[in-house]
Amino acid sequence: MARGILAVLSIALTVFALADCVQTQDDKVRGVPKWAWIVLIVLIPWVGPLTWLFVGKERSWGRGSSGSPGPRRDGPLAPDEDPEFLRKLDEDIRRERRERRERGEGPGDSGDSGELDDGPGDSGTDTGRSA
Repeated sequence: MARGILAVLSIALTVFALADCVQTQDDKVRGVPKWAWIVLIVLIPWVGPLTWLFVGKERSWGRGSSGSPGPRRDGPLAPDEDPEFLRKLDEDIRRERRERRERGEGPGDSGDSGELDDGPGDSGTDTGRSA
């Protein structure tokens, strides 16, 4: 049983290291050429894959620890962090409120729950329910 688990772990480690090596850009490979790493990973169980994972590739282990930080996205991560999106959303809400006022509709006349007619400090909670 233990031999089977060790064999499966060895194969999994080898496959993982091999895939990582093949996908690594040539300028990030350290020590020997990529083809030599592939041979080492495949022919020497445990030692080859572990050596590749710890020595064979330039890695950034956190921000700025190896000189170059990992890939970073420029700009916001989500729409609610994008100032341009929030500005446009605010403009759309104000435009819709203005159009409703011009048509003479009150807060509850349009059939919706009056979501857009709430003030800026209102969290959108329903005030009709009792606590």
